Amino acid sequence: MMVAQPDQWIGDMAKAGADIYTFHLEASEDPRTTIQLIREAGMKPGCGIKPGTDVGELSELAPSLEVCLVMTVEPGFGGQKFMANMMSKVEHLRKNHPDSNVEVDGGLSPATIEQAARAGANMIVSGSAVVKASDARAVITQLREVVCRYLSTK
Repeated sequence: MMVAQPDQWIGDMAKAGADIYTFHLEASEDPRTTIQLIREAGMKPGCGIKPGTDVGELSELAPSLEVCLVMTVEPGFGGQKFMANMMSKVEHLRKNHPDSNVEVDGGLSPATIEQAARAGANMIVSGSAVVKASDARAVITQLREVVCRYLSTK
């Protein structure tokens, strides 16, 4: 949820049937409380960081999360260019939390998926590359296959 006050939406999302609730670290006044509230609502907690946020802040929370999200664009609108320099954050999370789900969001496409998968991402968010494709199913299949290929080598 890319919202200013993530705690206020937890109950509504749980009622709507969400099973994972990912919030932006920068938007939470107390991330540990947000994580606890998500679990109490029956959902799995995820937390994401913007490109300018130190990965150490997310790494501290990783043991209590189901998903660690690294934004590879500045949040706000689709179609932005993939920020390859964020892959060091993905690598850090994968190295220090090998059993965690590491997600990347922003600018992911057939041209950039290899970098994300190689760095250790096992969850991918791809918007524009899929919805603007003439064959969305083929793009999704390609993204999935690249990630699965890297997962099988780890």
